[in-house]
Amino acid sequence: MERPRLTPTDRRALLAVAAQFFVNGAMTGSFIARAPQLRDRIGVSVDGYGLLLTIAASVGVLSSAFAGRIIHAASTRRVLQVGAAAMVLSLPVIGGARSPVVWLAGMFVYIFVDALVDISMNLQGSWISARRHTPIMNRLHGLWSLGMLTGGLGAVGANAADLSTFVHLALVAAVMAVALAFVTHHLLRSDLEGHGEAAVEPVVGRKGRPSRLPVVLLVAAGMFAVIMEITGGDWATFRLTDDFGSSAAIASAAFVAYTVGMTAMRFGGDSLQTRLGRMGLHRLSLTIASVGFVTASVVPNQTVALIGFFLVGLGVATFMPKLYDDAARLPGRRGAGLGAMSGGMRVAFLMTPVAVGALAGTSLSVGAAIAIFSLPAALGLAVVTEWNDRLLRGRSGALTQRGPSVET
Repeated sequence: MERPRLTPTDRRALLAVAAQFFVNGAMTGSFIARAPQLRDRIGVSVDGYGLLLTIAASVGVLSSAFAGRIIHAASTRRVLQVGAAAMVLSLPVIGGARSPVVWLAGMFVYIFVDALVDISMNLQGSWISARRHTPIMNRLHGLWSLGMLTGGLGAVGANAADLSTFVHLALVAAVMAVALAFVTHHLLRSDLEGHGEAAVEPVVGRKGRPSRLPVVLLVAAGMFAVIMEITGGDWATFRLTDDFGSSAAIASAAFVAYTVGMTAMRFGGDSLQTRLGRMGLHRLSLTIASVGFVTASVVPNQTVALIGFFLVGLGVATFMPKLYDDAARLPGRRGAGLGAMSGGMRVAFLMTPVAVGALAGTSLSVGAAIAIFSLPAALGLAVVTEWNDRLLRGRSGALTQRGPSVET
């Protein structure tokens, strides 16, 4: 099917969505990079800060559960506009908090709204991507990664200038408020404008009702993908320090290798998808990630481990863009599929660090803990995505054989 050319309105909306991805990453990176100072400001220990983060992150699961209803009632554009204001206002609260209660209040607002904004901007991105001759979802997620990097570098500068977390995050909020005021004005005005191609046909269950199996499979896929991202990124430095006795500088190189691989593939993934197809790129990415995990976690050599983490970053980079795009194309209430998948992902975000940490704290090495979680997750992701693809292709084939229906 030949897709129509983007109108000037569509092009402005594409630039607005791209900027939204970058700004969202920059805001998040700004306060994540100053976690030690925020912890000291509210007067808690490392363990206490970790507990507070877990409590705050749980709000994202609740937000995801109601995302479909909220977005259906308000539209993605309105969610992004109101969400931008709420996130900007919450940053100075987070940065200026002197107690865990105030910090949690700011984080509750930020994370609750961030889940809705995340889903809404991916919906708009998916709809605009469907109208183009080439996909854009990987590059949009690449812009989010660049935003995170920019926010982190800004935090480095704020630390060097001896700015307090309140002053730093208030400045970030002011800059982002100005940027978002222009960005949100050019978003798609109506969600109905966004559908460049029809959503996939619903899979019918045994009783003739739409089956929820595709949604369940996407939730599982999202959880498996999160497990692979966390074990590949968050635990890369621990693999080198704890298993090889590497210096902090060399250990940091493991995370850098992972991040460079991820960013490179996200900016190159769309062109590969055009050549290989959605599932072709996904299978290639799974293979690269699996090879990377084996070399990073099993081979007893730190140089090989660094190469392995680079391959892991290359492999996992395209998982989230694909899954977000798949969920956005599900039939039914706008945002419902993405909300369900986002909720499952956020549960995995809560559970995976605790589980991996508990296993790594035993007699097993960090590499063994990474392998025990990442390799089964890779297998699980392969199974559920292939299953879902066959379900949807089977439905499409049945419709083609039956021919178009004529309503009277």
